[in-house]
Amino acid sequence: MRYLAIGSLALLLAGAYAVGQETPRANVLLLEVNGPIGPAVSDFIERGIERAVADGNQAVILEMDTPGGLDTSMRVIIKSILASPVPVIVYVAPSGARAASAGTYILYASHYAAMAPATNLGAATPVPIGPGMTPPGDDGGSPGKKDSEETGEGDTEPVSPQQAMARKVVNDAVAYIKGLAELRGRNAEWAEQAVRVGASLSAEEALAQNVIDAIALDIDDLLVKLDGRKIIIRDAELTLDTDGWTIETVEPDWRSQLLAVLTNPNVAYILMLLGIYGLIFELYNPGALIPGIVGAISLVLALYAFHVLPVNYAGVVLILIGVALIVTELFLPSFGVIGIGGVAAFIIGSIILMETDVEGYAVSMHLVITVAVVAAALFSA
Repeated sequence: MRYLAIGSLALLLAGAYAVGQETPRANVLLLEVNGPIGPAVSDFIERGIERAVADGNQAVILEMDTPGGLDTSMRVIIKSILASPVPVIVYVAPSGARAASAGTYILYASHYAAMAPATNLGAATPVPIGPGMTPPGDDGGSPGKKDSEETGEGDTEPVSPQQAMARKVVNDAVAYIKGLAELRGRNAEWAEQAVRVGASLSAEEALAQNVIDAIALDIDDLLVKLDGRKIIIRDAELTLDTDGWTIETVEPDWRSQLLAVLTNPNVAYILMLLGIYGLIFELYNPGALIPGIVGAISLVLALYAFHVLPVNYAGVVLILIGVALIVTELFLPSFGVIGIGGVAAFIIGSIILMETDVEGYAVSMHLVITVAVVAAALFSA
């Protein structure tokens, strides 16, 4: 009994020692973004900021290298930054990185913005969001039309619905980024030019024009630049004391990684087709079960992805019509007429499926053609 008591005491002492030796909690969370801004990235950043608040971290550093991304995802990130009770520092790095398009808006929303040497930002003109839409200025017009494009006044020629919608999108984006600039005391005039004419700046130019707060060689240099800096958080002034700060790099967890896979347009497209064909095979082979189960699960996952992606549902309808026509060719031979029509509808629907030209958010043409050829061969055999 005595030995048992001694053993228990030893375990308690060992546990107490282990607790005392725990690694101190980091002062700063580092979130790295390397690629397009999409649903997975916005979820990762939103939860990262929430974690920093819950853990009592001093700040969040968002190290960013992005060509831009989806407007909806960008706005989720900006709302999280604006609502954050801890400073969110955007750092465009490493050298050679960029904060283009959506990245520029996010930088403007940050409490403190820095860039590494040989980086750039800008080119924030909204990309076309639908078939036939072009940003203002892409119609071959002269520079003299700039004022009328901005205000809508002085137009002497009728404006097409597509041009009117593009103008609304650009004006909305201008108002949004100017609001962020005024909130953070940054250059609002250049921000407007970044949206209207796609202006870009190098790190040195951005610092000179009051777009960013500092140029930092690396994270350590960034902490030096931050030390003693006064930042406004919810109308209250906060002075940063970075002496002794430690940094914890947050890696995307399984949820972020799964969301990144599901919201990849090519994966969502394949899941939709697996769902459609799985259900078709189940209907023609009742009781097979596996095609139906796989098809149902794939279709649900595809619908989830489409819910967060900029999907053109006219494209979805054309794909469904195309599949229906290809299957019909099996039972109503038309010497290929119905089948060809089905393949054409399928390809057109696949091309216009994603209602955006944002880099990284379009279905691969190689995938579309491959799937169309395989489907045609399968159902015409």
